[in-house]
Amino acid sequence: MPLPDAAELVPGFVPETELERAITEDPELLAGLAWGKPRGGHPEGSVGAHVADLLATLDSKAYADETRSPLRFVALVHDGFKYRVREWLPKTGANHHAARARRFAERFTGDERLLATIEQHDRPYALWRKMQRRGKLDEDRFDEMMRRVPDPELFVLFIELDGSSEGKNPEPIRWFRDELRRRSLLDRSSVRHPP
Repeated sequence: MPLPDAAELVPGFVPETELERAITEDPELLAGLAWGKPRGGHPEGSVGAHVADLLATLDSKAYADETRSPLRFVALVHDGFKYRVREWLPKTGANHHAARARRFAERFTGDERLLATIEQHDRPYALWRKMQRRGKLDEDRFDEMMRRVPDPELFVLFIELDGSSEGKNPEPIRWFRDELRRRSLLDRSSVRHPP
């Protein structure tokens, strides 16, 4: 059975670049955008509906193109491979949806800012949850994550965008931005953050 096109899976979506057009014509990503039903953290249901929410939020902000375009690319790809996760195996390493999404994105770009943001996008939340359980931050894992992220500002902007959807707890996002500032990995004023 043929998959619907991206505009059907991501309501309101119109590709803005050739790169967006290329990825959203790929049957692997289309299958991922079609996947999903309402669940914790994603009451909107399908991955495509989640992406539509993120793109609408992004459209409501006044980002410059050099920030907006990378955020759109990451939004389109970041959760698109949840359907490929083998549920009977641990959801880590190569079996994590973000690692699978990164491998897909590597076929279309070599921009490590985008690839690292896709691959690491769930890590801050995982570190926050672990910190809540254990009472202290896993500093080694935090440092390892940030060594892999060449553009902390783009990374935190996407974390904030992804966390803006209904059903997401804003506390881990505030904690993460504050932690980056505390470590001087972000400016006090976020120059790429729209008013």
